[in-house]
Amino acid sequence: MASIDNPGGGTGASGRDLNRDLPLVPFIDFLLCLIAFLLVTAVWSQSSQIDTNALVPGQPVGPPPEQPKTLHVEVRDHAFELTWKQGATVINVNRVERRPVQVGDDVRYPELARRIAEEWQRFGDHRHANDPKLDRAVVHTSNVVEFGDLVAVLDAIRSPRREAPGTTRVPVPAFSVSFATN
Repeated sequence: MASIDNPGGGTGASGRDLNRDLPLVPFIDFLLCLIAFLLVTAVWSQSSQIDTNALVPGQPVGPPPEQPKTLHVEVRDHAFELTWKQGATVINVNRVERRPVQVGDDVRYPELARRIAEEWQRFGDHRHANDPKLDRAVVHTSNVVEFGDLVAVLDAIRSPRREAPGTTRVPVPAFSVSFATN
């Protein structure tokens, strides 16, 4: 508690005590809440601003961006299906027989790797050494495919190589690979 002393005396003309005790803790709490409220509202006022433009929906701004080509590799029981797509448009479909080759404890698909390299040479978008992007491959597989076979398919997809952009010119895989949910 803080007190205010009146230097002119303890009582006034009305007989009331002029010295008062002020409760400072609730006053300080109130001021801290007020400061917090002002800080929060200042942040909200900044985030409430939205950048907009005057473009009306439905009016084309320019030509639509070209969608990249994607290689879809579907793993089936007795074959692989290689499908190049650009958006929803199918560009090319090939079928490769599933012939595993045992190399030590590992399984390999050399025919799949060879056909993917040929397909990439024909349809790949990012073949130039100065292009930093990779072509995209999507693997479609069921849950019953064994792990070793799936690794062999991924190795076959990543077997085509190209020079990496930059000064080192180290060969890098031509595809970035992702999985599809079927």
